[in-house]
Amino acid sequence: MSTLRVTAEQLTIHPHPDADALELAQVGLFHAVVAKGAYRTGDWAVYIPESALLPDGLVEEIGLTGKLAGSKRNRVKAIRLRGELSQGIVCRPQQLVDRDLAAEHEAGTDFSGELGITKWVPEVPLHMSGDFVPAPDLLRWIEIENVKRYPDVFEPDEPVVATEKIHGTACLYTYVAATGEGFVSSKGQGAKNLALAHAEDNLYWKAVTAHGVPEAARKAAERFGADRVGVFGEVFGSGVQDLAYGETGRSEHPGYAVFDIRVDADGTRTWIDAADLPALLEDLDLPQAPTVYEGPYDEAELLAAAQGEETWSGGGLHLREGVVVRPARERFSNVLVGRAIAKFVSDAYLTRRGGTEYE
Repeated sequence: MSTLRVTAEQLTIHPHPDADALELAQVGLFHAVVAKGAYRTGDWAVYIPESALLPDGLVEEIGLTGKLAGSKRNRVKAIRLRGELSQGIVCRPQQLVDRDLAAEHEAGTDFSGELGITKWVPEVPLHMSGDFVPAPDLLRWIEIENVKRYPDVFEPDEPVVATEKIHGTACLYTYVAATGEGFVSSKGQGAKNLALAHAEDNLYWKAVTAHGVPEAARKAAERFGADRVGVFGEVFGSGVQDLAYGETGRSEHPGYAVFDIRVDADGTRTWIDAADLPALLEDLDLPQAPTVYEGPYDEAELLAAAQGEETWSGGGLHLREGVVVRPARERFSNVLVGRAIAKFVSDAYLTRRGGTEYE
């Protein structure tokens, strides 16, 4: 999931091609459906992204009672309105009506706390949970932002690599060279510096054990002279999420694919370059997320690459979640104030029925 930020944004208004009473408000590359005439191009408004949970009072104020997702009808979710994809909510909450939204935008103000908006985190099924122990040496995974929210992350024609985004659950494995210890965690618990106690029936431990991740991480530590190695992969299959890729998640050999490796050596943190990662994973005998595009950055081509069918199974069993894009050579992003990495998400994935989003 992306980071939750509720911000002031300047709008560009487009006509809705199939509804006289509706228009499309553009924020970044997102479109949100709004009532016709509510805004004009150049106006400032508040943008509430997907996966936000709204307090009841705000839901009522903006006229969306009973119209949002979730059991409490308070969760923002991508939907299609008269055929057009609407991602997020554009509004002007009463308590911010006297605020200078242009100045708040420049200041980078996040209104989520002030408006009582929180991030939706789905309940984790029992077979994906377990007992947790403190793990200060664990290497965390990061939130991957949607390029539609941050369209200036990449430079035109910059060499990039796009890998298929597999819909599973992120699995963190950290190897500590000094002690030979290995820590396993999920993304959510890893963010709290918590690791899963070893359990043979735990999904994450089954995945790293079945695919030889501990030994591969040890070899990587030796190769790079690293103090710690982080192997970041996706565990997937039936019983994990709604998209299964022909794998059986609850078997002793669940689906697993590595999408990133980090090495820490002598106080220096290094993410393996996207251009070099496939060869390294092949040498380490680790399964990897499929590369679906490699070449100059082309926004339109990558938006198109995010659509269509998955490739992991080799049979296009169901839709593709999207793609994750990185520069061929790792670099810092001033836009994200961190790694230059972003995701392009499939429209069909966002609006599918019966989808699950466990972390």
